[in-house]
Amino acid sequence: QVQLVESGGGLVQAGGSLRLSCAASGFTFSRYAMGWFRQALGKEREFVAAISRSGGTRYSTDSVKGRFTISRDNGENTVYLQMNSLRPEDTAVYYCAASWVQTGIPKDLSDYQYWGQGTQVTVSS
Repeated sequence: QVQLVESGGGLVQAGGSLRLSCAASGFTFSRYAMGWFRQALGKEREFVAAISRSGGTRYSTDSVKGRFTISRDNGENTVYLQMNSLRPEDTAVYYCAASWVQTGIPKDLSDYQYWGQGTQVTVSS
């Protein structure tokens, strides 16, 4: 059974850092691109960052470039999101997801087949 379990969320002051982890099981992790999305209260879920199957290609949305870094460890079946210089507008539930898309970096929700349950990140001003 496929599972994606996020951890590492919490409450942090503006300017602080958090590292999210997402542990995967039930599928061949190294064959899937991985992504992070977020959903703020009352807003649609939006793309944050994604990483290719090998980890050699990464992409992040403009609002987090230079602050957030996605990485993965295929030996540990885990994907990470290092978040630095956090801002109040980063407050959201963060979800990791797995995509079978074989070329390019998947950025659309519809590109992803498996989803975690989410972890709350709250940034206070």
